[in-house]
Amino acid sequence: MNDDVRNIVLGVIAAGISASLGWLARTYLWRRGLRRKQAFFGMPENSECLLVVNRDAGGDGAVHRHDVFALLELSALIKDCSAHAQIVSHDTAHQGFGERTEFCVGGPGSNRRMAAHLQSLLPGVQINTGPEPGPDRAAFQVGSERYRLEPGTSEHVLLARLTGGRDARPVFLLCGQRAIANQAASRHLIRHHEKLQRRHRGGSFVLLLKVVNSQAYGPDVVELVGDVTRAAQAPLPTAPRTSHRATG
Repeated sequence: MNDDVRNIVLGVIAAGISASLGWLARTYLWRRGLRRKQAFFGMPENSECLLVVNRDAGGDGAVHRHDVFALLELSALIKDCSAHAQIVSHDTAHQGFGERTEFCVGGPGSNRRMAAHLQSLLPGVQINTGPEPGPDRAAFQVGSERYRLEPGTSEHVLLARLTGGRDARPVFLLCGQRAIANQAASRHLIRHHEKLQRRHRGGSFVLLLKVVNSQAYGPDVVELVGDVTRAAQAPLPTAPRTSHRATG
């Protein structure tokens, strides 16, 4: 074997070793990222989780199309974690939480289970579900602050990850003033789960988000109003101090 052939053979071997090492490194990073995602969402491989479906407030048992989009995005996330989803209606989900990860979508006016979660887990949150028109219709009160709805211009949504103990699976609440805000919360959760995991270290959190100009941008433009975990988990004050316009 002359020197040219030897150099070609050595080059091919080196390229093969480099490609194998690169593949192993990418596989390791992918598996590590998958394990972190599974840990954050409480969905190890082949585990089961709940998707609690609400109803459209203006329909006869129907689900709003933006809530359907949110459920589809969450279903893709569940599949990525190699878990399995059980879809249940909000009025038939008669079970506790902590044994399986749960994604609960919709406000308390269209989702009874969401209303129960807010009452038992987030006593500092109150949502106006009355049908009467007015500036406070669908308004959020979180602690001493009130956040009003301006449809199509500015809509708020609570995005929460709550756990009942160290070994309990989390429940995720996507509680919006409108269905498009629920979809915005699902996208925010999926896109920023790594940042949320680093910031909250796998613990509970409650974020208040604002969907900006949804009539033009849909659910894609979202601002973080703030981390309201402490206020949401504390008892509700007797009277709010401040009332915010949705654009403020």
